[in-house]
Amino acid sequence: MHGRKTSFCGHCRAFVSDFQQTGALSNRTSRHEERRIALSAKKNLNSNVFRRPRVVCIGGGTGLSVILRGLKKLPIEITAIVTVADDGGSSGRLRNDLRMPPPGDIRNVLIALADTEPLLESVLQYRFKNGDGLAGHTLGNLMIAAMKEITGDFTQAVKEMSRVLAVRGRVLPASEQDVVLMAEMKDGSIVEGESQIPQTGKPIRRVFLNPPDPHPLPEALEAIEAADGIVVGPGSLYTSILPNLLVKDMSRMICKSDACKIYVCNVMTQPGETDGFSASDHIQAIYDHVGERLFDVAIINNEVPPLAIQQQYAERGQKMVLPDMKEIHRLGCHVVADNLLLYQSVLRHDAERISGHIFRLIHERMKKRQSG
Repeated sequence: MHGRKTSFCGHCRAFVSDFQQTGALSNRTSRHEERRIALSAKKNLNSNVFRRPRVVCIGGGTGLSVILRGLKKLPIEITAIVTVADDGGSSGRLRNDLRMPPPGDIRNVLIALADTEPLLESVLQYRFKNGDGLAGHTLGNLMIAAMKEITGDFTQAVKEMSRVLAVRGRVLPASEQDVVLMAEMKDGSIVEGESQIPQTGKPIRRVFLNPPDPHPLPEALEAIEAADGIVVGPGSLYTSILPNLLVKDMSRMICKSDACKIYVCNVMTQPGETDGFSASDHIQAIYDHVGERLFDVAIINNEVPPLAIQQQYAERGQKMVLPDMKEIHRLGCHVVADNLLLYQSVLRHDAERISGHIFRLIHERMKKRQSG
């Protein structure tokens, strides 16, 4: 049952330790080991033993961007497939005013994969504070909107922005259709709009798209079909991850792929979406929506944040996502459990460490294929 309440403080460390002592796969790859893996892969690639792995990453703007910043440093071919269900803020206004897909998540992913100076990144992320009609918009969103007006096509606009920013890889919207994310809450009420769903304070039964089964971007399906690795997450489960998987044929293509299929779980719960969720609850919610077991491996955090940080997040209604590895195994997933935390002003995934795990998993799958 999703959203079950699990006592956190006082026994979480024992909980994590207990699962580490079971047969669960717990990898604590050091920085040195990550570099060794990458160097070994480069050597193999240079000797033509392996081509560069083709990796498809699926998600929303914030969580996906963190992972992409790590992956773009590795010798891989990246395709990012990004949700187009955002309806809040600058993205929502441009969506309504210009009848275009929301650019915000796309913007974040473009910047994450771009070969740009920090100052240019700050400019693209700049949000205007004043001006009639201008306040609240980010410059990057306006540039994508302008490029869409110039080219007459949203996907082409994203491609042109990718060229301008020297993006390492491809960035594709999951669909070009105008879709609205809807949610049925557990009390039976229906909520319309990605930005409104977490605000209700009610547990979510399911989310769905209106219109149902929007057409996917053909290039997105082609990328999935050709992939050596498919990475889903991290990101908001109901409002960033699932909108991609609910696009017509998206989950079906992932399911039939023989790529290494990886789920990167969030490190903290999200108020109004995943209150009380464990790692396996996230995976089960995805399976309940798509009707398939999609993943081969789940990468989860098993590090407990310092108590002071836990308390900061508790004040916002957030707790650590508990790494219930036995339950994940029951869902047919192998588990890679590691300390994935970085803390600056907020907790974030350690992009380099996660990227090392992702690369290793895909590289090992390719080696097995090569050896027959």
